[in-house]
Amino acid sequence: MIEAAMIWNEPNNKSHWDVALDPDWAIFGETVKQAGAAIRAANPAVTRVLGGMSPIDPQFVHRLAGYGVMDAVDVVAVHGFPLDWNLWSIHQWPDKIAEIEAAVAKPIWVTEVGVGTFGADEVQVFGIERTAELLVGRVPRIFWYSLFDLPMEWGAETRHREAEGSSYYRHFHMGLIRPDGTPKPALDSYARVAGDVGLMQWFHYQDPRLDEAVAWMKRLGTRHLRTGMSWADSFRPDARGWFDRQMEALADFDVTLTFCFTPEHLGLAPHHTSPPRDPAQFADFCAEMIERYAPAQAARAVA
Repeated sequence: MIEAAMIWNEPNNKSHWDVALDPDWAIFGETVKQAGAAIRAANPAVTRVLGGMSPIDPQFVHRLAGYGVMDAVDVVAVHGFPLDWNLWSIHQWPDKIAEIEAAVAKPIWVTEVGVGTFGADEVQVFGIERTAELLVGRVPRIFWYSLFDLPMEWGAETRHREAEGSSYYRHFHMGLIRPDGTPKPALDSYARVAGDVGLMQWFHYQDPRLDEAVAWMKRLGTRHLRTGMSWADSFRPDARGWFDRQMEALADFDVTLTFCFTPEHLGLAPHHTSPPRDPAQFADFCAEMIERYAPAQAARAVA
């Protein structure tokens, strides 16, 4: 069920890693190395993915390689949103992949790519069709972000919020399905490539959309799913019960599970973007989740 474990999400984006507390990413490098070793020890068959970088930056890869991070992962991931947030053309996707391939001798996955409907539904239709043309067959894994729009009342996980201006509000229009459950025109375009393009969908703690998402993905023919499991949420009441329910519901998909978000009481600062005071505690969480949901014994039994 768990094909891959992703170590953090967008670590070079200050909305997900506080670079003021770790300006050279040295703590992040140590966090990845310890988590990668823990995941490998828990189940060597699980692919370890370096959290998708955003922006796509070969210099960031070189910096992490200098810390020995690349020995702790099997795949390097990138995220791109050229029609919403990135200052490059959607047609440059092959060039962006090539930049990272030149920086590291690892497979490259696109673990988030999306186009929103902030401006017009038709933009998303073009975006998914052109993205599939450019990336299917070019990289081993592609995850479209996302199945559902983010409800406005939930707020977006970003440090900038309304200070971003219109950029902030784009977060709420990235889905293929509106908050009221009605499909957007691009859903049909996605269905035509669902066998080759997975979905990236965050499920919040006790997310009421989980069962609906599973039903949609099965109807669409989605095989690969990327989602998250929050270290911070692991300290909520009945967290293991929620994690169990989530993973049971997703049992029919090949899941890339993203481990991220620092508990407030374990960070250098009380925020989910903070580097942990002790990276070993994050590594322990990663190992526990792999042992719980992708135990090596079960993998050997299936083999």
